[in-house]
Amino acid sequence: MENAANNDRNLITENTVNKNKLRNARKEGMTKGTLTTAVISFVFLMASGIIGYSLYKTDHIEQLSLMENQKSSFTMQLTERDSLINDWLITFDQIEKDLFAIKQKESMISINSSNSEFPANRKAQVIEDIKYINTLLESNKQKISSLSAQLKKSGSNMKGLQDRIAMLETSIKQYEADISEMKNTLVEKDFEIGQLNTKMTAQDITIAGQSNMISDQTNMLNKGYLVSGTFKDLKEKGILSKEGGFLGIGRKESLLENCSDSLFEKIDVTEIKTIPVNSKNAKLITEHPDSSYEMVHEGDNKIAYIEIKDPDQFWKISKYAVVELIK
Repeated sequence: MENAANNDRNLITENTVNKNKLRNARKEGMTKGTLTTAVISFVFLMASGIIGYSLYKTDHIEQLSLMENQKSSFTMQLTERDSLINDWLITFDQIEKDLFAIKQKESMISINSSNSEFPANRKAQVIEDIKYINTLLESNKQKISSLSAQLKKSGSNMKGLQDRIAMLETSIKQYEADISEMKNTLVEKDFEIGQLNTKMTAQDITIAGQSNMISDQTNMLNKGYLVSGTFKDLKEKGILSKEGGFLGIGRKESLLENCSDSLFEKIDVTEIKTIPVNSKNAKLITEHPDSSYEMVHEGDNKIAYIEIKDPDQFWKISKYAVVELIK
């Protein structure tokens, strides 16, 4: 009986152990399953993340490439536009220079034609000047027409450029009217209309351009600036000031820097021989060698003018002459 009871207890104990082992195995299996599921989920998430990032990066690179291409396209368009505008401005400047040259030629022709009779050499020069004007007018009409066509083709709506083109067209038409009237006057003075409607050849234009360039350079070299007046006048104009000294004593006149050329009379230094004074006394504020000029008196108490005895030396240091008149 006792052995049977022990066997039963052993059996119960064994069953209990087996149940515990089975329970532990189940727990262990569930833990491993959970861990496996977590690992699989993590791997899936990582793979999804990598795939998503790869797709995002590819799309991002494509977007950057598209933006870079657009940027390059815009930059090229801006460069082309700036280059075109720069070409227009250069053409505008050239047309305005040509119009100024026409005006100068027109003035010379008016002076030459003021006499009732023409010497042969002067008549020939007038004909050459007319040919030059005809050529410039035709050339600039073509330039303006080309500018207008380019502006329309570009699709730009630049009012400033449109206004400038319109202004140049108006100037050309006015010059054409003036030249036409001048030709009629010349015809009345025995000029042939055929001569007055001819144009220059390409070689003539080149030679004329070189002559004009030389003339412009010569004019620049010979250009001078003259102003005279009392100290008060010159001070009010912003040309002179007084500096130095002590308590107002011993102060001397000096030129102010950055004076505008518009305050001076423009002169040709090769033509001016005297500077009018008509004052009790005078002095040159600008620097000129003493030997290059002379104060010419009229009576005992008046200086009539300053005689420029040696123009080359007088204007050697400066092309500006400031004369202070002392009443």
